[in-house]
Amino acid sequence: MNYQDIYEHSLHSPRTFWKEQAKKLDWFTFPESILSNEEDGLSRWYKGGKLNTSYLALDYHVEQGRGEQIALIYDSPVTNKKEKYTYRQLLEKVARFAGALKNLGVAKGDRVIIYMPMIPETVVAMLACARLGAVHSVVFGGFAAHELAIRIDDAKPKVLLAASCGKEINKIIPYLPIINAAIEEASHKIDACVVFQREIFHAELVEGRDYDWGTLAAAASQAIYVEVDATDPLYILYTSGTTGQPKGIVRDNGGHAVAMKNSMSWVYDVQPGDVYWAASDVGWVVGHSYIVYAPLIHGCTTVLFEGKPIKTPDAGTFWRVIDEYKVKVLFTAPTAFRAIKKEDSEGVLFEKYDTSSLKYLFLAGERTDEATYNWLTDLVKVPVIDHWWQTESGWPMLTNMAGIDLKKIKPGSASQPVFGYDIQILDADGNQLPPNTEGAVAIKLPLPPGCLPNLYNDTDRFKQSYLSTFEGYYFSGDGGYVDEDGYFFITGRIDDIINVAGHRLSTAEMEEVLASHSAVAECAVVGIADELKGQIPVGFVVLKSGIEIDENDLEKELIQMVRNKIGPVASFKRAVVAQRLPKTRSGKILRKIMRYMADGKTFNPPSTIEDMSVLDEIRELLKIKKVGLISI
Repeated sequence: MNYQDIYEHSLHSPRTFWKEQAKKLDWFTFPESILSNEEDGLSRWYKGGKLNTSYLALDYHVEQGRGEQIALIYDSPVTNKKEKYTYRQLLEKVARFAGALKNLGVAKGDRVIIYMPMIPETVVAMLACARLGAVHSVVFGGFAAHELAIRIDDAKPKVLLAASCGKEINKIIPYLPIINAAIEEASHKIDACVVFQREIFHAELVEGRDYDWGTLAAAASQAIYVEVDATDPLYILYTSGTTGQPKGIVRDNGGHAVAMKNSMSWVYDVQPGDVYWAASDVGWVVGHSYIVYAPLIHGCTTVLFEGKPIKTPDAGTFWRVIDEYKVKVLFTAPTAFRAIKKEDSEGVLFEKYDTSSLKYLFLAGERTDEATYNWLTDLVKVPVIDHWWQTESGWPMLTNMAGIDLKKIKPGSASQPVFGYDIQILDADGNQLPPNTEGAVAIKLPLPPGCLPNLYNDTDRFKQSYLSTFEGYYFSGDGGYVDEDGYFFITGRIDDIINVAGHRLSTAEMEEVLASHSAVAECAVVGIADELKGQIPVGFVVLKSGIEIDENDLEKELIQMVRNKIGPVASFKRAVVAQRLPKTRSGKILRKIMRYMADGKTFNPPSTIEDMSVLDEIRELLKIKKVGLISI
């Protein structure tokens, strides 16, 4: 069967289709019901099924005789440390630490917050919680104390797991002062804090509250896995909410395991034993899904990388990792390659390494602009595949399914829907729009397995946030269109559509034009307030390293390019050079924050911001260049 046949089968016969996919897992008890409708009006997958995610990720492979295969490669250029763990070794570490948690009273259903960096113990912590049926919530290491306190109060964890510090290039970030402040602020009080002491920094423990990780683990016996229901939560992952109160995305055990297992072969075309690398962080959904769970459930070797695409030590580090470990598939954010392109636009460092093992390069997190796509394609000479998904979905919704039927790649498009996703473009009244007409991206219910079934302890907010905009649909919050060939183009958050004198224009389309200029490494277009036209677009561009160009001349060139490609209707008349753009740690450009700054509005800096000092730089730039209301 080809892609279209399988896709239609997944939509027309979801129970039959997802029953077939569930059979690829080793269940303790196969589900009684594949898809059920609950009293609260929500749907649940695999009710009655019994399994354990830690068992699927570790014990199963050892039982199948593959215990000596490498499960996890740890590569840390920031600490000059490299380690490899077989499935048997990783199982031993996970089972022993699960025993340590059990000795602290952690049991099925308890919540555990994990505040740790990109080290093997973080993976161990996640899998140990899953082994006991405890619900983990990973909080990105380095988040501010207030943000951690909010999550402590919402999840009400029994135990907090931490490392003594994080390391970013040349800077050590002690974690215990942040944790102490968060625990002091939080209303909910944890029973215990377990701290892994890193060699690079030793933390002072609080007597009576804190436990040494190594001491606890050494004294514990290995814990057996606990059977959990398919509908039991595996983890909570908090994502920013418009109210300032983070939303706790819940992921269940059963649907998640089915989605993870199948997506590895469907989307990424990897098989057990292949080396797969998601260059992200376990604090984000990509790290949950494609550093930890999917590769291990599928029996792959996964790479845990503690570093940056540049400066650890240089812009060739990604190519070095691919060469050293014979990586078959790399998945990262486009912003990583924009940074590499800025430092090494000619690909000189790329030529130093043998990347012949690489078969595909997948991008997500930010829209992949054509300039970056073309540069990468010319450089690596493998398919560069843009795909679209969200924290809420947990796995890809739109992609070119390499393992099923690799289709023609259209730059700028995230391709076609993954099996189970009935994705449509709707107008404001919920009517389906014709091809090449921009509207809201929505998915017809029910969502397939692996997607969030609810928010943690907040069904009303779940329904209001995602299900109330269009009846019978999940609203993604993104805008886009589908062309006559069924290829989807995501144009950005609905918030990034600007209204210029009554014309709705996509900032992403303008960014595409700016990014095509030979001097531009990356860019952002922001719609700022204008008394006459409502909003006008302003471009912010970061130049490639070593480029010397008159900024006034560059601005004129960029204005003309937008005029030629989009037309005078865009009213694009300002383009300013910035040293860098404000981003989240996962690489998303904070366009809304830039708009608020230009419009002189107050805002709370997001906890996810990579470097707070860039906001001061942008604020000063707006004043110097007399952009927006802030300059008045």
